[in-house]
Amino acid sequence: MLTNFAAIQCSKDSNFFKFPTWYKYLNPHIVTSSGGNQVCMIDFVFPTSLPAIALAIVDILLRIAALVAVGYVIYGGFRYTTSQGEPAELAAARSTIIGALVGLAICTLASVTVSFLGNKIGG
Repeated sequence: MLTNFAAIQCSKDSNFFKFPTWYKYLNPHIVTSSGGNQVCMIDFVFPTSLPAIALAIVDILLRIAALVAVGYVIYGGFRYTTSQGEPAELAAARSTIIGALVGLAICTLASVTVSFLGNKIGG
């Protein structure tokens, strides 16, 4: 079985827009190779590591959904300011903003839950 996987150049602080990496809950540790390069060593055991990888992917998707929700808040605000006082357009814009804020709250709570579970599984 594959127990160690080392092919990723990384540091613990560098990630794209603060998105977690797919190996976040697999306890990566940085090892300096003989050439001076830093390489992430990941403890990967085939069937038991899959839930931790799945939780990390769900965490990434929840953060993307939260960004989409923020975009919908901005879009609803734009619709609200350009509605020119028409009641139907004001109501539609308000419902867009409320729906996006509810979605953002759900994404935030789900992301916290996934992070808690991932830390418990990953150790």
